[in-house]
Amino acid sequence: MKILITGNMGYVGPWVVRQLREWQPDATLAGLDLGYFAHCLTSADTLPERRVDVQHFGDVRDTDARLLEGVDCIVHLAAISNDPMGHAFEAVTEEINHRATIRLAKLARAAGVRTFVFASSCSVYGFAEEGARTERSEVNPLTAYARSKVWSERDLEPLAGPEFRVVCLRFPTACGMSDRLRLDLVLNDFVAGAVATRRITVLSDGTPWRPLINVRDMARAIEWAVGEEGRVAPPYLVVNAGRDEGNYQVRTLAEAVAGVIPGVEISINKNAPPDRRSYRVDFALYGRLAPNHLPQLDLRRTIQDLRTGLEGMGFADPGFRNSSLMRLNALSGLRQRGLLNEQLQWTQAARALSYA
Repeated sequence: MKILITGNMGYVGPWVVRQLREWQPDATLAGLDLGYFAHCLTSADTLPERRVDVQHFGDVRDTDARLLEGVDCIVHLAAISNDPMGHAFEAVTEEINHRATIRLAKLARAAGVRTFVFASSCSVYGFAEEGARTERSEVNPLTAYARSKVWSERDLEPLAGPEFRVVCLRFPTACGMSDRLRLDLVLNDFVAGAVATRRITVLSDGTPWRPLINVRDMARAIEWAVGEEGRVAPPYLVVNAGRDEGNYQVRTLAEAVAGVIPGVEISINKNAPPDRRSYRVDFALYGRLAPNHLPQLDLRRTIQDLRTGLEGMGFADPGFRNSSLMRLNALSGLRQRGLLNEQLQWTQAARALSYA
């Protein structure tokens, strides 16, 4: 089996590669990444990409069809990956997250790739007060990032068929330790604040709902979608990938962190305007389809792992929200140095960069 993982040099990719390597030791794993965040190593003591057989550095917008020769499955992670980046680079988000996804899928189908696993998002539900959202619920994307996922799901469906299986995994908000840690995720932010300052700042009034999933459990879901067990599904499948116990109100997350890390003060902005994003998600379908791949890492374990990882890094930055551990800051820093242009493509200055 040959598997191509796009966006493998981000937050989720290192765990996906590790999971697939352990599951299929003899598989040929290839990565494709533009390298925006290759330098953002945190807990890794060796390069995570040592687990792939070949690492391609390239722009998913310009994928060469020759890279797909002999590929059996594509795991498509590559994306402008959150709302702040989507707001700052809205046109590029649509280009990378939507148009490049459909172009890649068409190339893949033409090349004989059998399975296309798309990392979608529960953020497509946006705001929903009527109860937990199922896959049949109406979507309500409120951001460029969420819209790009909705459009990609829509345009992937007509490409699917008996010879080209498409699985869209709608993931909850990611959390947990990684070789390329991000702190622009709600639980990761809270743990970072608790470790660095013994203070958690909740910017909302704490009432919004968010479903969460540990990044390691995301990798297990992708294993399911790639593997034979996932073939019980129809040629085109959209599924909420998580478990019902993973739905939390934001204030509950803050309280959970304070319960693990002693001496933490929680500050909640009770006067904050209502958060436009609040939704609970129903994961019953995933439970039926993938009973052996349900999330295993609970909230407490995830918090403990994050604390251990951050402390092991010597993390103590009270201004971490201004650091490159926030993905928008990392991109903005590359832009300010003239290494990325407005389309987030590497410039000639980046290619000619020398430390001599």
